[in-house]
Amino acid sequence: MNAFIDELKWRGLLQDMTPGTDEQLQNEMTTGYIGFDPTADSLHIGSLVPIKILVHFQQHGHKPMALVGGATGMIGDPSGKSAERNLLDEKTLNHYVECIRQQLARFLVFDESKPNSAELVNNYDWMKEVSFLDFVRDTGKHITVNYMMAKDSVKKRFSGEGGAEGMSFTEFTYQLMQGYDFLHLYKEKNVKMQMGGSDQWGNITTGTELIRRKVQGNAFALTVPLITKSDGSKFGKSESGENYWLDAKRTSPYKFYQFWLNTADADAERYIKIYTFLPKEEIEKLIEEHRTAPHERKLQKRLAEEVTRWVHSDEELQKAIKASEILFGKSTSEDLVSLDEETFLQIFEGVPQKEIAKADVIGSNIVELLSEKSGFLKSKGEARRELAGNAISVNKSKVTEDFTAENKDLIDGKFLLLQKGKKNYFIVKAV
Repeated sequence: MNAFIDELKWRGLLQDMTPGTDEQLQNEMTTGYIGFDPTADSLHIGSLVPIKILVHFQQHGHKPMALVGGATGMIGDPSGKSAERNLLDEKTLNHYVECIRQQLARFLVFDESKPNSAELVNNYDWMKEVSFLDFVRDTGKHITVNYMMAKDSVKKRFSGEGGAEGMSFTEFTYQLMQGYDFLHLYKEKNVKMQMGGSDQWGNITTGTELIRRKVQGNAFALTVPLITKSDGSKFGKSESGENYWLDAKRTSPYKFYQFWLNTADADAERYIKIYTFLPKEEIEKLIEEHRTAPHERKLQKRLAEEVTRWVHSDEELQKAIKASEILFGKSTSEDLVSLDEETFLQIFEGVPQKEIAKADVIGSNIVELLSEKSGFLKSKGEARRELAGNAISVNKSKVTEDFTAENKDLIDGKFLLLQKGKKNYFIVKAV
């Protein structure tokens, strides 16, 4: 079996492929592409599998191509959707395309001296020259409506499944446009393979069919399974439905790291194969150790480390680890003071805070700061009792009644973290 296919199989990353795909990859270096829809200025965790497929493809000697859908993004892919997507204006779309282009460039090897150097393309570059009349005459006539209606993504929308309200002609044409992309890349760049999620099977095979009917060519399709949690829910979103983004400005490396660290035991064995590049032997050893002592969460820790390092950097990973240790009490006040504002506020998200003039914080007696100035404790008497009972910490360090805050105690130059007992926190912001 072809090494690339074999790699996908043992990692749980192979769903379907057209006949002859294995032989094609065995016979020659093949150019294959995956499309990315520019629906935001960043890709998110859901994009990691297609990115990883392209990386594996390149590592096994083939040429990966990432297509950013500047043209198809104007329409919206109906696959897996129950409602029409809002269309973007051209300026916003172009901005999203450029952001995604820059992100993808971080993961693939772009070195033109190598025959399998990665390549980025934008389908707007060739679509903008095609008139509606040319498209329906030269492309539309090769694919029947019956063929298009048979696709699952179309049938579900027409049957009203999942609350669907039908489908506009705009979205109905999406599979034809995606097929046209494949045809164009096949003719112009010798692209013989398209890959994607299993929900893309219909769109991808429309391309292989168009290539067969129009130019009598032989093209191939390969899909990977859609990743879900063990309870069947969608992977990659928080409980409130928010995305975890690859851009550090949208989702901090700390929050990104925490997402993987909190993976359920039932999912960790699959995810370590899917989302890391660790070799089979090492993963099998980790799984065995995890089954012996699941409470140590070795799989989750290694998963969080590997993915955070890959997406962000080793430096950002170390910061995320330090931030996690702060949260769980395995750090010093110096570690806390060295945090930047964004990471600090994310660690202590939801903790009540009060702005106080800096002059009333620096040099202020801890009893007054805990009570009258912040309102954290009800009275000076309560503050003194808690201090006498060794229950008060400032920046995770125990303090006594003679403590006064100094500039060096301020986190990122502006915050003090007050704490009573183990879990009762309060943030003072010096302004």
